[in-house]
Amino acid sequence: MPPLRSTGPGPEAERPGYAGRYRLEECLGSGGMGVVHLATSASGLRLAVKIVHAHYAADPEFRARFRQEVSAARRVSGAFTAPVVDADPAARLPWMATLFIPGDTLAERVKRNGALSVSEVRRLGAGLAEALHDIHRVGVVHRDLKPSNVLLAADGPKVIDFGISRPVDSELRTETGKLIGSPPFMAPEQFQRPREVGPAADVFAMGAVLAHAASGRGPFDSDSPYLVAYQVVHDEPELSGVPDALVPLIRRCLAKDPAERPSPAEIMDCLRQLPEEELAEERLAAARIPAQRGPDPSERVASDGARVRTRTRTGRAAGTGTGSVVGRGRRSRVILGASVGVLLVAGVAALAAGALSPDGQEGPARSGLTTSAAGFAPWSVRLDASGGNPPVCVAGSGALYCVTDDGVAARLDPADGRVLWRHQAGGKPQGPTALSGGLLHVVADGRLTALDPRTGKARWTRGTSGVDSVEHCADTTLLIGADGTVRALDSATGRQRWSRVIGRAGAQWVSDGAGTFFRTTPTADGSATTVSAVSAGDGRVTWSTRTAGYLRPVAAGDGALHLLSLDLRQMTDAVVRVDTRTHAARRVPMPVPVDQAQAAESGGTVYVYAASGLLYAVDTRPEAAEADAVRWQRDTSVSRPSRPVAADGGLYYTATDGRLLAVSARTGAPLAQTRPRPAPRSDRLVAEPAAPVVIGGKVFAGAPDGSVFGTDGSRPEDW
Repeated sequence: MPPLRSTGPGPEAERPGYAGRYRLEECLGSGGMGVVHLATSASGLRLAVKIVHAHYAADPEFRARFRQEVSAARRVSGAFTAPVVDADPAARLPWMATLFIPGDTLAERVKRNGALSVSEVRRLGAGLAEALHDIHRVGVVHRDLKPSNVLLAADGPKVIDFGISRPVDSELRTETGKLIGSPPFMAPEQFQRPREVGPAADVFAMGAVLAHAASGRGPFDSDSPYLVAYQVVHDEPELSGVPDALVPLIRRCLAKDPAERPSPAEIMDCLRQLPEEELAEERLAAARIPAQRGPDPSERVASDGARVRTRTRTGRAAGTGTGSVVGRGRRSRVILGASVGVLLVAGVAALAAGALSPDGQEGPARSGLTTSAAGFAPWSVRLDASGGNPPVCVAGSGALYCVTDDGVAARLDPADGRVLWRHQAGGKPQGPTALSGGLLHVVADGRLTALDPRTGKARWTRGTSGVDSVEHCADTTLLIGADGTVRALDSATGRQRWSRVIGRAGAQWVSDGAGTFFRTTPTADGSATTVSAVSAGDGRVTWSTRTAGYLRPVAAGDGALHLLSLDLRQMTDAVVRVDTRTHAARRVPMPVPVDQAQAAESGGTVYVYAASGLLYAVDTRPEAAEADAVRWQRDTSVSRPSRPVAADGGLYYTATDGRLLAVSARTGAPLAQTRPRPAPRSDRLVAEPAAPVVIGGKVFAGAPDGSVFGTDGSRPEDW
């Protein structure tokens, strides 16, 4: 079809071929609701832009629903959906731009190749269950899950078009208007009680999708949408052609009563427990998939309860005395669940690159692991057997300190991973872990505990009741109250240095690591932010400046404070540099708004990582030309990563499946990645991956399986 006229504001609105500021290209598809175009942003980012048909754009009720669904789409993290980049529900023809993700839909795959194998359905089901878990936890119900809305992307299935109905596709009407959903994949309550539709309706749709994938046809099938609706409400599903191993689970998903359907977490558990005899073909593929390490006869349990294992240069397992070290494990039975698609793709890529041998060992097929020139060999230690959120690590004076999700602090030897001491600091950590005043500070169970880094013994504790946040610099710890009261403690002794009311509630703080804290306080309407420098010694505000935008601090040091600017949708639209001597601000716009950004700064370059997997390098130095300020951008295909860490020419970050990844800080080119280390329980999702730590060229990270591992940053070929 011919290019559409722009539907958004600005000068582009009068030019054909644009939606807002995005240039439309080929038509990717069309349906009853609208048309989807491939588009390119000014920076070259590939997008899929959905533009509503004019007759729906004229319907106020439809516009309201479209606005609601755009808002819902933005609440989902982006790990299992195509992330929303921009939208204009108020345009003459409403539109929404999402990240373009290449790949067939499940409908296209089944139509071309026929039914999927049991193992493929198992992986698909695990990915969809995790997607629904993520969608439901933010209060969204998809309501239109079907094979054409499941995209088989390289890193696993993506649920697309959620919550945006295509009423004409079904040609079925209700008394109150157009039907929400597609009849063959709708739950009974969507026909009977549409106002009572909840998350269980998506589980029903998932059962129908899995049946379609496993047999090539849906469980309710007719040319008439009205007959399909009758079958969904009254008849038992037709599951002939579905492999026996999958029938019980799919039948439970298709229960008429929503209360009898399993939760997404239960679905993941059921898929993991499928009979092994039904998955013979999966064993043939297992060598291609980096597997979670299982029990090993060469592994023993140390006196502190940690599993201990390492490898000699000949590749045989060997004990390591009292150290709590786990070497690179052999391939064991594949555990499918969280991040299944990522596991599969990572395994195939590793095999192709020679990073994984055909027998499942990490590293090329060879006699054993080799050490680096400096004698360093990769290691792994299991600190938390339960898994879940990864251990968080910090470094200081050549030592490595980590705190687990259940509040156990430990010091590890960076050379080989030996646990030198452990301390039960309390329950789940409630604040940052930091080295300050020569002590390790841990916030857990309503108190701040300062530990002796040599022995792990508590030197002092302070209660944190009424404390909103904790910030550290070299020798001072701030306890910041929700009412704006700030108490400063001597980090070495715990004694109070001063107490002041500084600003108001809602301020955010960051330290330059030396003797200055920076406070950012946005105005009520978010149009500007006051940036203030506060002396760690006495709490005096030494200077303040007002800068446009709602700003969130990233890092301070080397004469500059770097911040992210957030728009009204809480998406990052610019990187801001404030000179701490002149107080002048430089604003560098992002090519497109970035959702749930993580950021790090090194040498004046801010690395911004979006939840969708896009990574940007933004040069904020005054001498950098504005046209060249965004040095590079990459689509890493890693959703919801950790905060990146820049060191030694590399940029390091972790993924929710426990991988450590490295890219070039200069170009963004991929350098290396480790095998996944997912949580042992598929129903335990990672709230936030832990940022890695770099010590003398060696890179250390915590993983969701409860382990901490170390690798040589200078030898990516050994990862």
